[in-house]
Amino acid sequence: MKNILFNRALRILLVTNALVLIAAGMLGPIYALFVEKVGGNLLDASLTGGVFALAAGITTLIAGRYADKMKESELIVVFGYGVMGIGFLLYMYANSIWFLFLIQALIGFSEAIYSPAFDALYSKHLTKHKAGREWGAWESINYFTGFAGAVLGGIIVVTFGFNAIFIIMAVLCFASAAYIYKLPRSVL
Repeated sequence: MKNILFNRALRILLVTNALVLIAAGMLGPIYALFVEKVGGNLLDASLTGGVFALAAGITTLIAGRYADKMKESELIVVFGYGVMGIGFLLYMYANSIWFLFLIQALIGFSEAIYSPAFDALYSKHLTKHKAGREWGAWESINYFTGFAGAVLGGIIVVTFGFNAIFIIMAVLCFASAAYIYKLPRSVL
């Protein structure tokens, strides 16, 4: 049994990141429907998705440099999760494609802020000779959370509407940020 368990730091990083990934996965499959609700079309959904990717790509290059210089890189992860939660809440107020462009840029920025710091923290806590297994766990979490998020997101939107999903997405991000922030610094 002990062979399949990871150290405490990796378990914390896996669980908190899984919550954030579930949140992001909730909207993915139904995002175009939301864009249409805001007044856009499929091209607008594609363009706003492109803005997300562009903002994330540019920011990741810069964030990686700062992650290497920070003494407590877990605080960068906390900041990124928190800003992402704010971005998810802002979806409730999206009333135009232009505002949606700004929200997508903010969410892309937040993901790019936390990703290099997260990767550095995760790498720091890898167990010698188990890196493949431990990175494999993180990779599989991406798929499992994508599945869970897609199913939950559809159910929540059909049952309660888009605002409910945005609140839940934000709460998952804020919970992850708060948990990491409250940890003793020696844990991560």
